[in-house]
Amino acid sequence: MDRYPDLDPDAGELLTAEVVVTDDVLVKAFALGPGAEMTPHDHPDATNVFHVVEGEVVVIRDGEEEEITAPGVVLHERGVEHGARNDSDATAVLTASLCPLPGGD
Repeated sequence: MDRYPDLDPDAGELLTAEVVVTDDVLVKAFALGPGAEMTPHDHPDATNVFHVVEGEVVVIRDGEEEEITAPGVVLHERGVEHGARNDSDATAVLTASLCPLPGGD
């Protein structure tokens, strides 16, 4: 039942894995090695929720930054630009839930 992925990024590397894909939700895991970044982007038609499950990340939202340490949950409303960066010396892992799926009805 556990779908938690085994991701082990190198410094500066961002690894991703689709954890859950259904007709109405997508959950992806992002493992950020030290110094890695998820480039800020948006989803105009979907709400996005980060769950920080390991380590700490700097969440970037609409140009503002805040350090979030596991466990942490960050809501990004539809169309809000968001990303993450790992400024620590350890791997950080977050999942991102997208509802509804982009391009869905």
